[in-house]
Formats: sequence, C-alpha cells, structure tokens
Amino acid sequence: MLKIGLTGNIGSGKTTVSKVFEILGIPVFYADEEAKKTMVNDAVLIKDIKAAFGEESYFNDGTLNRKHIASIVFNNQEKLAKLNSLVHPATFRAFDAWLGKIKNVPYVLKEAALLFESDSYKMCNHTIMVQAPLETRIKRVMQRDHLSREEIESRNANQFPEDKKTQLADYIIKNDDQQLVIPQVLKLHNLFLSL
Repeated sequence: MLKIGLTGNIGSGKTTVSKVFEILGIPVFYADEEAKKTMVNDAVLIKDIKAAFGEESYFNDGTLNRKHIASIVFNNQEKLAKLNSLVHPATFRAFDAWLGKIKNVPYVLKEAALLFESDSYKMCNHTIMVQAPLETRIKRVMQRDHLSREEIESRNANQFPEDKKTQLADYIIKNDDQQLVIPQVLKLHNLFLSL
C-alpha cells in the first residue's frame, strides 16, 4: 500500500485537499489532530512531557495544560524543538497503529503540517505540497481562526518556507483561488492508482 504525505504551510488548504481525497475513498491520517490525541493518550509521551515541562503540564483530570505548554514554547525555538522531539515519535507510533487497521485500499494519505520538518516524509512513498500565496493564506487563517496577522506570521515562521517544501515535494497542488483544486486531486489520484 502506498503512503502519500500531504503538507502545506498554514492556511494553504491541506485539510480541504485531504477531504477531496477522502471523498474519493482514500483514508487520511490527520497527523496534527493525532498529535493532540497522543499528548493525552500516550503514557510514554505524557511521562516525557511532564519530565521536560513540569507536572503542571497536565491538569488533575489528565487533560493537557495547553496554556502552560504554550507559555514555555512560544518564542523559544529550543523548547519548541524539545516538545516536537517528544511528540513526533508518538505520532509516528499512532500512524503505524492506524496503518495496521487499514485494509484493501490502493494508498493512504498522511496529512501533516510538519511533514518535512519532522522527517515523517521519510515514511512516505510520495509527497504532495499544497501551495497558496502568503496573503491568501493569512486572510484564510484570520477568517478561520480569528488570529492576528502577527500570530499567523509567527506560526508560519515555525514551518519551512514554502519554496523549500516545494523543492522537497514530489507533486504540487495549487490552491490559489485561481485554479480548480478537484481536477488537480483527480489527476494525482489516478496517477497513484496506476502505481
């Protein structure tokens, strides 16, 4: 079974593109959502986070103290890298477990904002980059998440620049509000079916 990695910077429309693949019957592993789940379900990860960021990283009911974690990693690249070094392996384990349950499909999609940054693209046979102009992406995220331009630019700065991801990717989907996305997805879908 082929494993296809799909990425794009904040606001590029990765999730929208992933939903089109899902409509075509392709299972999608949403790495960012799974990472959040592993932070409260993976005993090894919970222990490691408490050791690195303190017992107050979790509330008594077992939920993650996001404000505490954010206050440590926000604007601190070293602490953010530490958190990612703990969360990424747990997410890889979740992906492997998910894959074990998938049967009788030609390929699966792994949607991840940090596909290249986390090296998880190495677990994939092919990669797709969803591209959109920076201003378009900023407007989308401002509308969707009600964040300020500064917050969006800060989050974008924690990702590889779009041109670097484009160089690393095998395929490109342009989601620039000029070109239709569905025909681009169908073309790749048919290509992956033929491999």
